[in-house]
Amino acid sequence: MTEKLHEYVEMLKVRDSAWVADVKDAFGEVTVTVPGEAIESVCHYLRDDAGFDMLADLCGCDRGPEDDPRFEVNYHLFSTIHYDRLRLKVLLSEDAAKVPTVTGVWKTADWHERETFDLFGVVFDNHPDLRRILLPSDFDGYALRKDFPLRGYEPYSMN
Repeated sequence: MTEKLHEYVEMLKVRDSAWVADVKDAFGEVTVTVPGEAIESVCHYLRDDAGFDMLADLCGCDRGPEDDPRFEVNYHLFSTIHYDRLRLKVLLSEDAAKVPTVTGVWKTADWHERETFDLFGVVFDNHPDLRRILLPSDFDGYALRKDFPLRGYEPYSMN
């Protein structure tokens, strides 16, 4: 199975070698680390030329405030044509937690990107409606960051 997935990686390298920063193969899954500025182009290419016609999931990850790059954005792609799965990963530093939106490639990215923005503070450039989706608009901070206090920033009351 992973041999077939590596064919997609080779397709990416042939199209533009700068698109593939790293490749990990673990547990039968292939993850391709992609430079943030290339993610939209890579997604267009994989959709149009490799048959990855579905964005199954997009999620953020905080690796920790002491790590650089601190954040990951993971794109889980699925091909309803070939029944293959491929994961793309973009690494972002805390100072530049921005990545282009892929809502122009898959409309379903809209709410996934809003959730990642809401919980991690990652900004998706050119997103059509980037605002909080789960937490109140006046919520202070990003609840899934590892340095977010468990009881929030407000003084906790037992009453």
